[in-house]
Amino acid sequence: MKTIEVKGTERNDLGKKATKALRTEERVPCVVYGGKSNIHFSVAVNDLRNLVYTPHVYIVNLDVDGKKTQALMKEISFHAVTDAVEHIDFLEIADDKKVTISVPVKLKGLAEGVRQGGKMMLNSRYLKVKALPKDLPDTMDIDVTKLALGKTIKVGELNYDNIELLDAKNAVVCAVKLTRSAMAARAAAAAQ
Repeated sequence: MKTIEVKGTERNDLGKKATKALRTEERVPCVVYGGKSNIHFSVAVNDLRNLVYTPHVYIVNLDVDGKKTQALMKEISFHAVTDAVEHIDFLEIADDKKVTISVPVKLKGLAEGVRQGGKMMLNSRYLKVKALPKDLPDTMDIDVTKLALGKTIKVGELNYDNIELLDAKNAVVCAVKLTRSAMAARAAAAAQ
């Protein structure tokens, strides 16, 4: 899994007034939990751009005033009107402890049904997985080359080494839908 570096400064004032002052200085209040104790800190808005505005999932190497930890971004809050980042929660990870995270889905290959005039539909952009940090992939790759017209791939049909899929087994990940032109071609072929 990809990693990214984030540097922050520890904060002691945790009230509304202190948080508002941080935001006016263009800093984002953050917290990392899951370890021995929670660490409250702040990060400059520009330092979070590559972490927040991307479809990728990263292991974050946090450096808070010299204290280094590895974490995953667990939850993020945005301002309702301006879409500015208001707060981020990080989950500290350990090499021997499984973590639950949503990993992006990536389809590989050209489906048989698409060649016949169908349209590929990606129903689940992310899959919720549980694994050790060393086993977490960048993307959940799914081979769709044998997927025919009108067929689907469900979560229960997928299998990955050392990764437990937590989504419902009958949830559809992707499907090849019939288009009007494909239906017309089928009707024309059946009429002959």
